[in-house]
Amino acid sequence: MNKNLSIAIKAAVMAGEKIMEIYGQDDFQVEEKADLSPLTIADKKANTIILDLLAQTNIPVLSEEDKEIPYESRKNREIFWLVDPLDGTKEFIKRNDEFTVNIALIEKNCPVAGVIYLPVFKTLYIADIKFGSFKIENVESHKTTDFSFEKLALMGKKLPLEKEKRNYTVVGSRSHMNVETETYIEKLKNHFGEIEFISRGSSLKICMVAEGKADIYPRFGPTMEWDTAAGHAIAIAAGCSVTKADEISAMLYNKENLLNPWFIVKGKVIGD
Repeated sequence: MNKNLSIAIKAAVMAGEKIMEIYGQDDFQVEEKADLSPLTIADKKANTIILDLLAQTNIPVLSEEDKEIPYESRKNREIFWLVDPLDGTKEFIKRNDEFTVNIALIEKNCPVAGVIYLPVFKTLYIADIKFGSFKIENVESHKTTDFSFEKLALMGKKLPLEKEKRNYTVVGSRSHMNVETETYIEKLKNHFGEIEFISRGSSLKICMVAEGKADIYPRFGPTMEWDTAAGHAIAIAAGCSVTKADEISAMLYNKENLLNPWFIVKGKVIGD
C-alpha cells in the first residue's frame, strides 16, 4: 500500500509540474468535451504522466480523461485508482491558480488514500486513512528524491491544524453557487449567527475543511467521482465527515453513474 501510494504521490507532483509548464504558455489549446466542459493540453499531458507512473502499481485506473470504461468491466473492481489529472480546468483557464491534481485509491467503493497537489503553490496533501492526513509545503520533484508517504508525513503538518478563533466558516464553489446552497447557508446563519463565506475552486474546498480553515463545505450541485475522491480520503483521515446531503448516508464510489449525489463535508471539532 505505502509503496503504491508513494508512486501516486510522485505522479501527482510530476503531473503538476507539467501543468505549470503549460500554465506559463499563451495557448492552452482549449477544446470542448461532449458534456461541454473544457479540456486543455494540460489535462491531457498530466493524464499521460499519471497513467504511465500508476502502471507500475498494477492497480487499474479510472481517470476523468479515460472514463469511457463500461460499467460491466469495472463494477467488480475491489481496488482501483480514481484520477482527475487537472481538477479545476475552468480555474486553470481563468489563471486564478485554484486548480489541483487529484489521485485517490478506492477500495470496496470507499476512498482509503488520497493525494492532492496544488501546482502553483507547490503544496501537497496526502492521506492514508490508517495513519492520517498531512499537508506538506514546497514540494518539487527536483528537491524530493523520496516520495514515500512516511517521509513526507514527517516533513509536513498533521491535519487538522490548530484552529484559530474565527466565525463559523463556510467554503463554497467559485463557479457553481445556486439557490439550494444559498438557502442552506441561511440556515447556518440562523444557527451560528454571523458566518464567513469563502469561495474556492477545485478540491481546495475539501482541503480547507480537512485543514480546519473552514468548518463546512455544502455542495448542492453536480460533481463527478474523480472531483471528490482524493479530498474525501484526506477529509476522512483528518477526522472530518463526508456524507450525502442528508448528513447521514455514506458517499460511495464506482457507481454505474459516476455523478456524485449532493454532499456535505463537515470539519472535525477542534479547539474551542
